[in-house]
Amino acid sequence: MNSPALLLLPVLLFFRRTAANSAEEIPWTYSGLVGQSDWSQYFPDCGGSSQSPVDVAMAQTKYDPGLSPVTPLGYSQHGNQPFMLHNNGHTAVIELPEWMGLEGLPWLFTAVQLHFHWGNGGSGHGGSEHTIDGRSADAEIHVVHYNSELYPNMSAAVAQRNGLAVLGILIEAGEETNPAFNNIVNYMSRVRHADEITLIPAFDIRSLLPKNLGRYYRYNGSLTTPPCHQSVIWTVFHERLRISKAQLLKMETTLYSSRDGESHRMLLQDNYRATQPLNHRVIFASFSAESGKELSSGEVTAVVIGVMCGCVGLAVIVRFVVKTIRGKNQEKSEETKQDLALSTTSEAERKAEPSPSPQTEP
Repeated sequence: MNSPALLLLPVLLFFRRTAANSAEEIPWTYSGLVGQSDWSQYFPDCGGSSQSPVDVAMAQTKYDPGLSPVTPLGYSQHGNQPFMLHNNGHTAVIELPEWMGLEGLPWLFTAVQLHFHWGNGGSGHGGSEHTIDGRSADAEIHVVHYNSELYPNMSAAVAQRNGLAVLGILIEAGEETNPAFNNIVNYMSRVRHADEITLIPAFDIRSLLPKNLGRYYRYNGSLTTPPCHQSVIWTVFHERLRISKAQLLKMETTLYSSRDGESHRMLLQDNYRATQPLNHRVIFASFSAESGKELSSGEVTAVVIGVMCGCVGLAVIVRFVVKTIRGKNQEKSEETKQDLALSTTSEAERKAEPSPSPQTEP
């Protein structure tokens, strides 16, 4: 027997298509017709001077000690209601319940959804939207919130200055599996084609965020997809989310941007926008650039070798000092033994000498 939530999916899909058609009257792509190089012709805000994503040049960021750690609200309190996972033809979207929010900014923000950007599995190709010192990560998560102190809902806030706050989490792929990420990629096959929706078990959204929420970059920017409204307060975390290469590959090769039944099936890949000019903007950092600098593998090797050499050198010095002290103590011990021997010999000689005869008084 189908649950009420599953029975509502066709209705939700109808309203989502209607809203999408009203908000995006012109279909767009990343590299095909109406690709990102053409966006500004059809969506004027995409040609604005405060666009996102951007490259974060760490040496040019401005340290702001007044930037406090962001505080997720209700991220771990997912309840028993399932989340809705949706393939909108551009990315995978998870709708978030309204009790989730964000503090640590000038206003209170309410969570709306999170989505992903990735590459195509090519070596060194990258897939993140934001870059750090010109280097891409393998993928990126965006958690979208609207300003619920100033606006009643997402629709009212999306085009307004300071209307949105988005958390950017860079993803790095390695050998170790991330159990939290399985809550998403294991269900992507259920929304393989565009406009497909499914329900997935609720999980702890906080587990997708870095452990350290106090080290991040902050700047004013835009949505990274049309209509590119310049309404976003961006928080891009310095620490990255680690997933396995297998998890990344599953995300990169499971979804299609085409609808089910269409003759030309297109894998949903490379769904990231190129970095945009910073122009007049300043990127603020909640930490000093030097304290957040990541060492290259060569620098790490040099540090390790330096530490090892230092340890060896210290051991040699300690050995020399100990040997010197022992040598001096041994010399003192020998001198003491010699003095004691001489003293014993003298005493023995004195005892061996004959005693003088007593003199008789006249």
